[in-house]
Parts: sequence; structure tokens; C-alpha cells
Amino acid sequence: MKRVVVYPKDIMVVTGKSERHSRTLLKRMKTHFKKEEYQCITITEFCTYMGLDEVVISDMIK
Repeated sequence: MKRVVVYPKDIMVVTGKSERHSRTLLKRMKTHFKKEEYQCITITEFCTYMGLDEVVISDMIK
């Protein structure tokens, strides 16, 4: 079963940035996609926002 949700640690792995920067980026994505604070960001939304290939990212954050 594949994961659907992206966490700050996943963003750290993909971008190489700090945990704090990853949390900030996650908040920006929630604002961009007009989500409430309790709602999650999906891998698809993360890839759309960052302009990355979903297949490559899914393999990176298994």
C-alpha cells in the first residue's frame, strides 16, 4: 500500500532543506491549495506545487 500524505521529513529528503524550512513550505502549500490547518498535503499536490515528477518522488519517499 502506497502512502498518500507528505510529511516535513519527506520534504527534507527531497529538497535537502532543514526541517524548519520544510514545515514552512508545507504551510505555504496549504495556503496555496486553500486547505485548513488540519488537512494534509498529498504527494500529488506536493509535486504539482514543486513542479516535480510524481513517480520519482514516490520512489524517493517510500
